[in-house]
Amino acid sequence: MAKKQTTEFEIPVDGEIYVWRLQRQPRWSDDSKGWEGMAIAVRHQEGQREAVIEFPPGKLPAYGALLKAANIDPKVVARSIQSAIEAGWDPMSRGKTVNIVVDANGE
Repeated sequence: MAKKQTTEFEIPVDGEIYVWRLQRQPRWSDDSKGWEGMAIAVRHQEGQREAVIEFPPGKLPAYGALLKAANIDPKVVARSIQSAIEAGWDPMSRGKTVNIVVDANGE
């Protein structure tokens, strides 16, 4: 069985380096939520606690089109990391993954 390859990207935020990856593609939810937006997983380069940052659905994807992590605006990723920290995420602490919901601009 082939191993799934994940692509991680480094991004500086307030002088610290964070590593992020695309956690979830925009998709249709079978429960009553309807469309769900993308989600990215973020951690500090030297930390171990992750935050999953969820975005609103936005524009519906074309049939069969997949979002590529390289096409996500780094400014939006940086703003969403700042928003997660402001919301109480401590990237250097230990514990469970934190889920944070932001708007389309990462705020």
